[in-house]
Amino acid sequence: MQRNKLIPLLAIIGAGVLPSAHADQFLDNRWYAAPFASYIRAGGDRDSKDGFGGGLAVGKILNEQFNVELRGFYNGLNGKQGNWNLEGGTVDLQYYFTRNKFAPYAVLAAGGLNTCVSATCGAGILAEGGVGFTYEVHDNFLLRSDVRYRYNNNYHIQPGNTDYNDMVVNVGFVIPFGEKPKAVAKLDIPAPAPAPVVADCSTKDSDADGVNDCLDKCPNTLKGSKVDFNGCPVRLILKGQNFKHDSAELTPESKLILDEVAASLNSYPEKNEIEVQGHTSSEGSDAYNLKLSQKRANSVVAYLKSKAVTNKLTAKGFGESQPIADNKTEAGRSENRRVELIWITN
Repeated sequence: MQRNKLIPLLAIIGAGVLPSAHADQFLDNRWYAAPFASYIRAGGDRDSKDGFGGGLAVGKILNEQFNVELRGFYNGLNGKQGNWNLEGGTVDLQYYFTRNKFAPYAVLAAGGLNTCVSATCGAGILAEGGVGFTYEVHDNFLLRSDVRYRYNNNYHIQPGNTDYNDMVVNVGFVIPFGEKPKAVAKLDIPAPAPAPVVADCSTKDSDADGVNDCLDKCPNTLKGSKVDFNGCPVRLILKGQNFKHDSAELTPESKLILDEVAASLNSYPEKNEIEVQGHTSSEGSDAYNLKLSQKRANSVVAYLKSKAVTNKLTAKGFGESQPIADNKTEAGRSENRRVELIWITN
C-alpha cells in the first residue's frame, strides 16, 4: 500500500505552510488548462512494474483557497499477465494554503477508471488524495507537481482481487486564460493633523471639507470629496442613477452633477491627472459588466472634456470586481453602481 508514503510528504508541505497576510485583495478567477506527465508506482496487488503516462486538466480558480478541475489521463504498466492500460477521468478539488509565487495545495479527486489487461477490460471507481504545489513563472505560466495516493475498485480484472492501491506523481504546467486581474491600490489618506495655530487665522470653512479657508488651497471643493491636508480633492464618488438602465448614456440629473464637477475642476490651480473609474453591481456576467463599466467611464470623461476640463482624464472600467456594499440587496447594488474620480498625485 502506498498511502503511508504520503505522510512524510504531508508533514514537509505542512511545515512550510503558515498563515500569511495578503496586502492585496485576491481577484483571480480565470479558467486554465494544465497538461501533465505521470509516473505511477504500482501497488503489489497489480503484480506489475511501475509505468508512465500523462493527461490534461481544465480548471477554474474559484477563490483564494479553491480550484476545481476536470482531468483525463492515461497510464501504462508492464505486468506478468500482460500490459496494463489505465484510462480514466476525475473531478478534482484543490485547496491552496497560500497564493504566493510558491503555492502549496492539497487535493481530493473522484472519478472512474477503465482498465485493460491483455484481452480483459473492466471499469471501476477511482479516488485520489495528495499534496502538491505550483510555482508562478509568469502571470500566464505556472509549473505544477503533486503526489497522490490512488485507490481503484475493479471487479472485472483479477478474480479475488478487487482493490488496487498505487502512488502517482504528476509533473506539468498550468496556462491560465486571459490577463491576470490585479487589485488597484486604494488611497489611504491619513487623518488630518491638527491645524497649526496661526495668528488671526480664520476658522471659516466655506466648502465644508474640514480644512480652514486660510489653509485651503482648493477653497471650492465639490461637496462629498475626500481631501488631503491642503483641502484639495483626492477622491469623489458619484452615486445614484447616473446612467440610463443597462446603458452608458448619462441621465439629465447626472449631467447636472458633472456640470458642478467641471466648474469645480476648472477653478483649481492644480491640474492633476484624474482617473475616472466605472463600477457596476453583480447583475450580468463578469465580461459584460467590465465592458459596461468601461463605456460608462468613457462617457463621463467625454462629458467633462466637453465642459473644457483641462485635467488629463483617463477612463478605466472595473466591472463588479470592487464592490463597496452587499450585492445581495438592492440598496447594496445601488451603492456599487457608481463612478469614482481619483486624483493622481505625483
